[in-house]
Amino acid sequence: MSDTESSLTGHALIQSYLKTLDGSPGVYRMLDAQARVLYVGKARNLRARVSNYARPSGHSPRIARMIRDTAQMMFLTTRTETEALLLEQNLIKQLKPRYNVLLRDDKSFPNVLVAKNHPYPQIKKHRGAKTEKGAYYGPFASAGAVNRSLNQLQKVFLLRNCSDSMFDSRTRPCLLYQIKRCSAPCVGYIAEEDYARSVKDAERFLQGKSTEVQALLAEQMQEASEAMEFERAAALRDRIRAMTQVQTAQGINPRGVTEADVIALHLDRGQACVQVFFIRANQNWGNRDFYPRVGEYVEEAEALEAFIGQFYDTKEPPRQLILSHAIENPDLMAEALTEKLGRKVEILVPQRGEKAELVASAARNARESLARKMAETATQARLLKGLAEAFDLDAPPQRVEVYDNSHIQGAHAVGAMIVAGPDGFLKSSYRKFNIKGTDLTPGDDFGMMKEVLTRRFTRLLKEDPDREKGDWPDLLLIDGGAGQVSAVREIMEDMGVEDIAMVGVAKGVDRDAGKEEFHRTGKRPFALKHNDPVLYFVQRLRDEAHRFAIGTHRAKRAKAVSKTPLDDIPGVGAARKRALLAHFGSAKAVSRANLADLKAVDGVSETLAEKIYDFFHEGG
Repeated sequence: MSDTESSLTGHALIQSYLKTLDGSPGVYRMLDAQARVLYVGKARNLRARVSNYARPSGHSPRIARMIRDTAQMMFLTTRTETEALLLEQNLIKQLKPRYNVLLRDDKSFPNVLVAKNHPYPQIKKHRGAKTEKGAYYGPFASAGAVNRSLNQLQKVFLLRNCSDSMFDSRTRPCLLYQIKRCSAPCVGYIAEEDYARSVKDAERFLQGKSTEVQALLAEQMQEASEAMEFERAAALRDRIRAMTQVQTAQGINPRGVTEADVIALHLDRGQACVQVFFIRANQNWGNRDFYPRVGEYVEEAEALEAFIGQFYDTKEPPRQLILSHAIENPDLMAEALTEKLGRKVEILVPQRGEKAELVASAARNARESLARKMAETATQARLLKGLAEAFDLDAPPQRVEVYDNSHIQGAHAVGAMIVAGPDGFLKSSYRKFNIKGTDLTPGDDFGMMKEVLTRRFTRLLKEDPDREKGDWPDLLLIDGGAGQVSAVREIMEDMGVEDIAMVGVAKGVDRDAGKEEFHRTGKRPFALKHNDPVLYFVQRLRDEAHRFAIGTHRAKRAKAVSKTPLDDIPGVGAARKRALLAHFGSAKAVSRANLADLKAVDGVSETLAEKIYDFFHEGG
């Protein structure tokens, strides 16, 4: 950029770029004077799109502000407009520009996995990469939705959900057999071919062929009854009943929609809620609400298109998207999603019939969810304002970080950080810290807190030294009294970040909830009134930090309990560890095995067998 161009801003600057652009498709970025990305957009024709911004009038207040703040632009040309669309959504997710619609919650969704690496397949919840051998059914909207389906499948088809190692070690049936949730294949109570038939029926059910499965079960019940096998006939009758209950419990079971995501948007005063219903195999597999950042003056078409582009950036789209509003580029979006899926994806905006009813239901959910969210946000804003008044802060904090430690006599020590802000708890920002310090004495809470805060702020200073990304806290809440506060203050001063407000929360003399004392550097401790909403808010924050720390600690302890010496052998990963344990029954038996036996294990090469043998017999 020339010196003349660098001194320009707004319309004049944008006008100066036009002579360098042609009619290619591509992506453009608008940046402010500090080189922060304000907006990312795509264009079928870059020159034509950018010339719109060069006009001095006719823009919404949001776009006018964006143009005024623009001090620089960047361009990337692409071969097709579809490529530009995909690149645009990718850059928005990476850069989080201020003026773009942004999907903030982007978790993966769970599936049901029918694992096929065992003679008696296990049925279980699966999240993440589909690397395990088996059939995957999903996605389900939430862990709750997938757990409900797994419970229903267990009731109807009596399939196991235990791990392979648990299966191999059983000598008598577990409780699930007693409560008629499993057919106990682990102890041979069901033949392999009968269990395989149940697996096949469960898969048919997950594929939407429930009527077919019901007819089959009814036929088997009739045969058992005629053969005077009344116990078997009664068991089949119970399974048919359970299946009927499942279908009733699902509520929405659309006949004319086999595989679709129903997506409805509701906008209100610069806030948005998108409700997604997951319809698979003619069944409702749950719904989920999302709250993308939209800002004022954003139209439904722009907001919904941005949501769809970012939502399916990392997820597999279904055959149909059924929308509440038309989007700006439906053909382009359908083409991009078709390319991603490898088969045709349709985008529909139904006006009547069953699909329109589904959209109306999703839209009602979106409207009600947004109303609740806005009410909660208003309450949260009042609480943050109250926090500022109680602790003499300059302004209501936008990001509160709460720290806690968990250990048992120093063992499996973890630190935990939870985050809260105007939108409530920000769970995607929670962090756990495995305490690594070797010089800490067991139960040294000061030492653990020092390690946690040093690691936290070292990272912040490295990744965001100018405090521009919104990851720096305005307020720290520490579990502890005056000693803890002064120790933390010392740590903060050593790191040069002593300008962050900090409060220690300690139980009062009688350690009674509600008698908490608050400690700040250089000030006398004080308490809030017993019925003060700010006190309840602080208690909720502290309890959430404690819950998260305890959960993290338990997970670490459970992992340590399941650890075996095999974990320390180079070249033995999870799959080979499973193969060795399945073959020998225990890690101790592996350590005693001779070389020939180790070589006989499926997936263990001669070289690895020697490594394993040497690991257990060095110096022997």
